[in-house]
Amino acid sequence: MSLGLFARLAAHTQLLPVLESGEETLVGGQAVMEGVMMRAPHSYCVAVRRKNGEVVTDRMPVPRMAEKYRLYRYPVLRGIGTLWQAMSLGVKALQFSANAALQDERAAAGQQPDAQKELPGWALALNLLLSFGFFFFVYKVVPLYVVSRLETIYPELHGRVAFNLVDGIVRLLIFVAFMWAISRWKDIRRVFEFHGAEHKVVFNFESGKPVNVANAQRFVTWHPRCGTSFLIVVMLVSMLAYMFIPFESFFGKMMSRLALIPVIAGLSYEMIRFAAKHPGSLLAAMTAPGLWLQRITTQPPSDAQVEVAVLALDGAMQLEQEQGGKPAIA
Repeated sequence: MSLGLFARLAAHTQLLPVLESGEETLVGGQAVMEGVMMRAPHSYCVAVRRKNGEVVTDRMPVPRMAEKYRLYRYPVLRGIGTLWQAMSLGVKALQFSANAALQDERAAAGQQPDAQKELPGWALALNLLLSFGFFFFVYKVVPLYVVSRLETIYPELHGRVAFNLVDGIVRLLIFVAFMWAISRWKDIRRVFEFHGAEHKVVFNFESGKPVNVANAQRFVTWHPRCGTSFLIVVMLVSMLAYMFIPFESFFGKMMSRLALIPVIAGLSYEMIRFAAKHPGSLLAAMTAPGLWLQRITTQPPSDAQVEVAVLALDGAMQLEQEQGGKPAIA
């Protein structure tokens, strides 16, 4: 595996929460390297277009977490379980697309494609470790440090409300700046185009019209059930939740932020779930900034990219029907 492919994988891994739809009761998906993963309630399929134009797919049945474990039927806990499963499937889909890219890399180097030659396990594990470390450092440690330094200059920040309000604003600014900067990278722009293709196909499916490239291209690329919108809600919920944390030391604040990650994710999931079912509610308004930001994290796709998303959905739906299931639209 080349350094370039490793860097692409690292960037895609970092974007997993942005690209992944974590709602398990609805059809949704995720963009991967040169492809799309689509998820139905009990199945998933990832489709990737190779350099030679061939589209390769991988699909498998996926039981819902609430059906496997009774614990995940309860509010907040169901969000933690569902998001964990969504991320696990996202990693699996990304691994499949990286293996396809590895085969293309071998072909470009004049080497014989080898189906047994896959991405080394250490490469994916290292990427996941670096991704979480980057996330925690950039979105937790850096804002906390910046506001702690500002607090020594501006005494007005010495209070839970003011401190955490500014901390949240700094976090949001870093997130938006990072998304804008990484979107300048050609490879990431392509994954944002596949992200747009995924959204268009999901909209097409939800409309009840036949799912095909022509119909899907009529829809917009931003969707309320998107990882981008979810992360914005997470940041807003974090801003409020941290105001109730009594720790005053830098270390205490930092460790509490680490410990609260699953709780805040579960609460945010419940809010997104409620907003999806009540479009006119106040909570639904919290997803609006995420829709605005999707002007960066989704881009207009080509017909060829939409075709890949359609094939991914067809694969997931076919497997869903083979299992006797039918997707539920809330």
